[in-house]
Amino acid sequence: MNKYKLKYKPLGSIAVLVEWPKSIEPDILKNISIFRYKIELDMGEYVLENVPAYNSLTVFFDTTKTKYSSVVTDLKEIYESKDQKLITANKIWKIPVCYDEKFGLDLNLISKEKKLTKDKIIALHSEALYDVYFIGFLPGFLYLGGLPQKLEFPRKKRPRLKINEGDVAIAGSQAGVYPRSSPGGWNILGNSPIRFFDPDNFPPCFAVAGDKVKFIPIDLKTHAKIKKEVDSGKYSLDSEIHG
Repeated sequence: MNKYKLKYKPLGSIAVLVEWPKSIEPDILKNISIFRYKIELDMGEYVLENVPAYNSLTVFFDTTKTKYSSVVTDLKEIYESKDQKLITANKIWKIPVCYDEKFGLDLNLISKEKKLTKDKIIALHSEALYDVYFIGFLPGFLYLGGLPQKLEFPRKKRPRLKINEGDVAIAGSQAGVYPRSSPGGWNILGNSPIRFFDPDNFPPCFAVAGDKVKFIPIDLKTHAKIKKEVDSGKYSLDSEIHG
């Protein structure tokens, strides 16, 4: 597991920030996932929570049971171990997306700037298989890596004041879906009618870091049908096991 030279930093008096090289890479995602799994197995007695990001893992610990220096020593020992097994079963979530111009607010702009037809943009976006690196910004916002290089496009200089719930977006080399209406600076390609965060469900967000996402193109009629099923609690999101 000791593939990278990690940096360990205090985050206040209650957590350790562990940092990897600053890059969005599947190998780093896998390395962080294995480390999280080992921490939960070996340090569960005093670790309260560990929170992943693209290149870091924040480990919150119980200050009544241990101290920062001891946690860092244990983390280094675990990371240097030779056990690289990750005994978890992750899923590929199949997310329906309508790329109709009604929803794809930035398709024309990206088409013009990248000199790609809208059909080509949709094909590139929907044919990729994305990795879920972490969840943040808003509850249920999936930060996805794996955007095709041809679609990389800068974040808007002036964010929109309102992005609709379910809007499917890209920024730089990242992809994501807004789980609720909010301001936002990412470029909008379409909209998904499903619900990404529901506090009445357990867990409230269906995906976890390490899962994968595949976007499935649908038309306006199917979008309306699925939205109605979601609102009535009759829709079941398709997925399959991987790994």
